[in-house]
Amino acid sequence: MSTALIIVDIQNDYFPNGKMELSNPDKAAANAAKVLEWYRQNNKDNIFHVQHIASSPELGFFLPNTEGAEIHESVLPSEHENIIVKSFPNSFLKTDLESKLREKGVTSVMIVGMMTHMCIDATVRAAVDLGFETTLIEDACATRDLSYQNKIVPAEQVHYALVSALNGMYANVISTEDILNKTL
Repeated sequence: MSTALIIVDIQNDYFPNGKMELSNPDKAAANAAKVLEWYRQNNKDNIFHVQHIASSPELGFFLPNTEGAEIHESVLPSEHENIIVKSFPNSFLKTDLESKLREKGVTSVMIVGMMTHMCIDATVRAAVDLGFETTLIEDACATRDLSYQNKIVPAEQVHYALVSALNGMYANVISTEDILNKTL
């Protein structure tokens, strides 16, 4: 079984002073960087960086040709790693991610990135729908507080609600430490 690492939207706008700050993005990025480093040492051809570029200025962040849209320094791609540019939450929608994974014989994916409640959720569900065995490394993901009808849902609750919903039916949800110990 060939496995790929998919790093979704770890971009500057999600960090302090960005246009869409998340809760604890540095911790999630540090964990993603640990997983990335392991992959670079062991499976370097199967690393995919997904970069969201807004298709419309109304989004307000990840605007084309801005520092905020750039991939964060903690997980910068090397010159031989794949970069997939997307403009929808689902990393597979209207991109060549699926075809590139299939070309490499990938049957299993590990997903890390941002935002848990949006692009991670959409990408995990799409990966499963496309037939990939999927692992979500939950502490290498981050989200933010959400609100509905003047009720605030703290980021931690948003995160755990989403990863709990994905666990089992859609993905094997695991921590950075557990995945590195399991794979080493």
